[in-house]
Amino acid sequence: MCLALPAKIISMSDDQQTAMVALEGVKKEISLALVDGVSVGDFVLVHVGFALNTVSPEEAERTLAMMSEAGFLADGAGAETGDGGEELLS
Repeated sequence: MCLALPAKIISMSDDQQTAMVALEGVKKEISLALVDGVSVGDFVLVHVGFALNTVSPEEAERTLAMMSEAGFLADGAGAETGDGGEELLS
């Protein structure tokens, strides 16, 4: 099964082609080639190193809460805090 996870953009490259995102304390550089008009603080769906789409903070929170309840994330998972999750952004 493949999942796209919501993650918060915490910084962007000068050319705005890549961004650093955070999920559960894990930071990963991703490509922004498939999305337009994103900014630091936005949430994007991340799959295999690419931002696929933007999502609202409320939708990101709901999705992360459901994934936590299902056991995919640490309890109380947030976009910027917690442990683990490294394999989820790979």
